Amino acid sequence: MVMAAGLGTRMKSARAKVLFPAAGRPLVYYPVRAALGAGAQHAVIVCSPQGKSDVAQALAHHINAEHFSCTVQDPPRGTGDAVTVALRGMEAIAGRFVLIVSGDTPLIAAEDLTPLFDALTQSPTAKLAFLSFIADDPKGYGRVLRGANSEVTCIREHRDLKDAGEHSVREVNAGFYLAEREFLTAALQRLKPDNAQGEYYLTDIVRAAAQAGGALAVVRPEQNLMGINDRVQLAQAERLLFSRTADRHRRAGVSIQGEVWIDEGVTIEPDANIAAGVSLRGQTRIGARATIDVGCVVTDSILDEESAILPYCVISSSRVGARAHVGPFAHLRPDSEIGEEAKVGNFVETKKVQLGRGAKANHLTYLGDAEVGAGSNIGAGTICCNYDGFNKSKTVIGSNVFIGSDSQLVAPVTVGDNAYVATATTVTQDVPAEALAIGRVRQTNKPGYATILRAKLKAAKEAAKR
Repeated sequence: MVMAAGLGTRMKSARAKVLFPAAGRPLVYYPVRAALGAGAQHAVIVCSPQGKSDVAQALAHHINAEHFSCTVQDPPRGTGDAVTVALRGMEAIAGRFVLIVSGDTPLIAAEDLTPLFDALTQSPTAKLAFLSFIADDPKGYGRVLRGANSEVTCIREHRDLKDAGEHSVREVNAGFYLAEREFLTAALQRLKPDNAQGEYYLTDIVRAAAQAGGALAVVRPEQNLMGINDRVQLAQAERLLFSRTADRHRRAGVSIQGEVWIDEGVTIEPDANIAAGVSLRGQTRIGARATIDVGCVVTDSILDEESAILPYCVISSSRVGARAHVGPFAHLRPDSEIGEEAKVGNFVETKKVQLGRGAKANHLTYLGDAEVGAGSNIGAGTICCNYDGFNKSKTVIGSNVFIGSDSQLVAPVTVGDNAYVATATTVTQDVPAEALAIGRVRQTNKPGYATILRAKLKAAKEAAKR
């Protein structure tokens, strides 16, 4: 069961708290992944009425829909009631144990949950095990209270603490439980809202377990169990996620310098080099020995082996072929395919473009809705005029074509193989293969006229002042 019915009130947002992104995934993704990784068969996510469809849709992007389902808690009557609601959604699912996790804990891992199974299955009498941690500042947390022999007796919520001794307890409840299903069902039926908030506290099942045979607290690092209550905590957790992800890639053979931001879904092959300030987002894939220099942002893209992305490039939903070079300061917009050994230089923008093997667009160029053949050279300042205000049209440039600087290609238009387009030409009709296209206005020189022109301009300026 995943407790995910929070409304995001302390996040100051209309969005459900568990849908806030952290390192490229919604918060709720992480505890669901951890639970399934620890051996859970199926996850039932308890949502608010307004959050159910959004949670289901967000999770389906990352986890097979067969492995989870969503149910609604309405009205919200506390965590105990939420678990009761979730149990109804588990009636068709077999299993001796029920695992309960919090939906706003992005740093939890399967390795934190498996000790619960170990503790409960190795005890001959215990009915429940839960995670706890030692808090530097326990204020606001439910305290784990123990008896004379250090056995767990109950969890008491902060608002219900009775004396200074209970306030001083630093072992606190983390909100993760593993219980025998039969015991849990019976214990929930006995819950009563006799507390400061008038809610059905799930923590009351710990007292019931202690009285029925034992409740076991498994202490784990506080950092791993961190819950998110506001955007400050969200930022702290995300920094830790990014740091963990970078270290995981480093151990797998990737060189990463300085601070980077690598989303959970990114894959990187060994011997790739990632410089400081790089952001790799979504489902990006980086090939072996590829280099991504300082400040690049790559989203949902494929960078093949030995490709080189120079500083401060933005690449979205595109592919860069093996040994191709991009940048610096290039922008590859969606559906750009840069072929092997091709070059896209500084201040070049592409959109829905296929650039053939070894083709070059080295600087100050816009290529949109275009095919460029192998070995062609696109001069500086070239523009594909692909949009007429209503429709977009395609430009086709063949192989080994030379497009002179400051040319405009007015689509739809085709330039054949081995053709040459002279500098500053406006191409408005197809250019045959092997042909030379010249479309600029003929130059006229007027000897001595510069002196006359300066005098006229100066006189006009002085007249304007007067």
